[in-house]
Amino acid sequence: MVSSEQRMPIAERFVSINGEGLRAGQLSAFIRFAGCSLACSYCDTAWARDPFAGSEQLSVEELVDWAFSRPVRNITLTGGEPLEQPLLPQLVERLVACPERALAIEIETNGACDISALAALRQQLHDRVDGQSSVGFTLDWKMPSSGMADAMLPSNIEALRRWPSAADSLKLVCGTEEDLLFAMDLLDEAGPLPCAVLLSPVAGALDPAAIAAFMAEHAAHSETLRGARLQLQLHKILWPGQEKGV
Repeated sequence: MVSSEQRMPIAERFVSINGEGLRAGQLSAFIRFAGCSLACSYCDTAWARDPFAGSEQLSVEELVDWAFSRPVRNITLTGGEPLEQPLLPQLVERLVACPERALAIEIETNGACDISALAALRQQLHDRVDGQSSVGFTLDWKMPSSGMADAMLPSNIEALRRWPSAADSLKLVCGTEEDLLFAMDLLDEAGPLPCAVLLSPVAGALDPAAIAAFMAEHAAHSETLRGARLQLQLHKILWPGQEKGV
């Protein structure tokens, strides 16, 4: 058992609109963990990859108290990489277990950490608390231009199938034409998925219109691509150049 006195490194926590994902445009309380073992070429929170980037070391209870004190319906656990935190399951369980308030909890994860144990726990929590709160994964599957494509775990896609949720999404961030072709092949090989598929451009590297054109051009030959959704990062549009607090 993990001691309740143990703490997690927090790079920042704030309330803002969710800039992407299935709840884009809605207010969310963000908890950004410090530390990530990947080094994507286009990372927009590279400062948070350092496990010592955070100025705060907070316990599960302190984070839960903060989250429930915010006037929001959504909680986003991001990074860094949340799944590198041993206390994450305890935090998720505490956020779900509150009977007075239902929250939509989003876990943004990089595809290189095994989500299966947390996905199984999610199902147990859903059954236990009668589905009051939802827990969703935004699985950021890396494309070749990230330099991290080889770190992806195919078992994570299978975990989304085994423990499905309407709150899940597979995010494919594309910076080149090669990335788009890679994404299409990945989707075709995976077949029908029980989650949303989000295609997102690397800011400043790929015109979003190019993704829209690619989707239209290849839709006739790719059934899974026909169900994908083009996603823009609202926080980059609203607050260009701002890395923290958005």
